[in-house]
Amino acid sequence: MFKVNYLGGEMPTFALNFSRPAGEIVAQYYNLLRLGREGYRAIHQTCADTAAYLAGELARMGCFEPLYEGRGALPAICYTAAEDAGFSLYDLSTHLRIKGWQVPSYPLPADREETVVQRVLIRHGVSRDTAALLADDIR
Repeated sequence: MFKVNYLGGEMPTFALNFSRPAGEIVAQYYNLLRLGREGYRAIHQTCADTAAYLAGELARMGCFEPLYEGRGALPAICYTAAEDAGFSLYDLSTHLRIKGWQVPSYPLPADREETVVQRVLIRHGVSRDTAALLADDIR
């Protein structure tokens, strides 16, 4: 039994974390055959565009410092609160959880643990409208 820091709190576990059943591998193979390279490229590009949109919305708020803005390998964003934000990311996580969002806040690894970050991963099915709703709730 050991503890992992996940979704803003510590939880005990004895399993391999973040492992997935093999059924999803078979489903992904089917999707690869059905969609092809261009289909997957289009899906990933849409996710990256949505992540960049959300990063832009957060940048316009002025109280976040971006660390990763959704362009590159992953359709995700990562940010920290600005020095003069007036709130902590842990407070923001709690506020967002009340509104139905799960946006984890956690410290970086050793030698940078004073830096707290949040990250949002844009997966297939997260639309720009959904990202706009999240930005509104963050605002």
